Amino acid sequence: MPKSELLHILTERGFIHQLTHADEMDNLFAKQQNIAGYIGFDATADSLHIGSLLQIMLLRWLQKTGHQPIVLMGGGTSMIGDPSGKDTQRKMLTMQDIDSNIIGIKKIFSNYIDFDNDKALMLNNADWLMGLGYIPLLRDIGAHFSINRMMNFDSVKLRLEREQPLSFLEFNYMILQAYDFMVLARDYDCRLQMGGSDQWGNIVNGIELARRLLNKDVFGVTSPLLTTASGAKMGKSAGGAIWLNEDKLPCYDFWQYWRNVEDADVGKFLRLFTELPLDEIARLESLRDKEINEAKIILATEVTTLCHGKAKADKAAKTAQTLFASNSQTAENMPEFSLNKSDLGDVMLLAQLLVVTGLCDSNSDARRQIKGGAVRINDAKIDDDKMSINSKFFIENSASGQDNAIKLSCGKKKHLLVKLL
Repeated sequence: MPKSELLHILTERGFIHQLTHADEMDNLFAKQQNIAGYIGFDATADSLHIGSLLQIMLLRWLQKTGHQPIVLMGGGTSMIGDPSGKDTQRKMLTMQDIDSNIIGIKKIFSNYIDFDNDKALMLNNADWLMGLGYIPLLRDIGAHFSINRMMNFDSVKLRLEREQPLSFLEFNYMILQAYDFMVLARDYDCRLQMGGSDQWGNIVNGIELARRLLNKDVFGVTSPLLTTASGAKMGKSAGGAIWLNEDKLPCYDFWQYWRNVEDADVGKFLRLFTELPLDEIARLESLRDKEINEAKIILATEVTTLCHGKAKADKAAKTAQTLFASNSQTAENMPEFSLNKSDLGDVMLLAQLLVVTGLCDSNSDARRQIKGGAVRINDAKIDDDKMSINSKFFIENSASGQDNAIKLSCGKKKHLLVKLL
């Protein structure tokens, strides 16, 4: 077991997939405090989703063990796009798109990391990448990279093995990420880069570049590719991406995602995404049958507390209890969906409404759910898959205490208050 508190915790909780120069790194973190480490986040959307949550937790544990996290916004690298794990080139973004996305992404980090008094830094690699000259970059940086070796890194090799095109633009991504690490090591004394397992090649390149140009020992850690027990990649559900920003995904829906995880994932997710003691996690993951729901509620509330705050997490848990335990017709904090009369038109099939609201994935799925008895309006089961709804229906069947609104349910765990505007 590692000597340093950081690597000890990361190992115990399952964060580590690979690391470079393990003994050297462990000795450094055991002897020194306030060592800077970074993770980069490209601005491909205006929010991160839970696929990035493991990386955010790595930065949080780095700070909690006495070190300095650096959150690196990829304002420059987002102009190219990381080919790692992709079969096609990412959508090209304008600088305006990237700047707007960075504004959205920045919101989430202050919930996990303390930036006061330079306890953590947030930087943008556009500050040094956008001013690079092409010929100086080739002479000063490109000379340290072997094409033969670059072709063998997974981000390149796997794309070519699948006979998917890889642009020269994308091929340069690993050089720019390596340059990032060198700049951070030189200007901010950053000694560690962390990232997902698909970043291993990029991280190794950065380590070698910093050691060659700066004669400085720097290190790398990658986390495992995170999948659910059924093999699905973390980050999305049937209803779409599980975003971290509340303006992209309501807090209640975020809480509900964690409440509905598979039984086999509870222990792993508690170790990675909460700070509960390991002995308490061991107790919770040992629960079976209906008792495992206790662990899932704790998981959902703990993860939501870190992401959105305790008040909102408790509110989401209370809403769920109101909806599912007491089976009341409405709840103050039930997720809402607003439907314009123009979108409703003269009439809309119930199956279509289920798709529009996101409760079902397709019309065929909606009809199947209706025929199976899973769909209810105001807690009354509906079994007519050809049922249609108009504005008069909303008026005459408004849920208790609501005007022009019905409670629409699909299964035991999906409920919406659909309001007609």
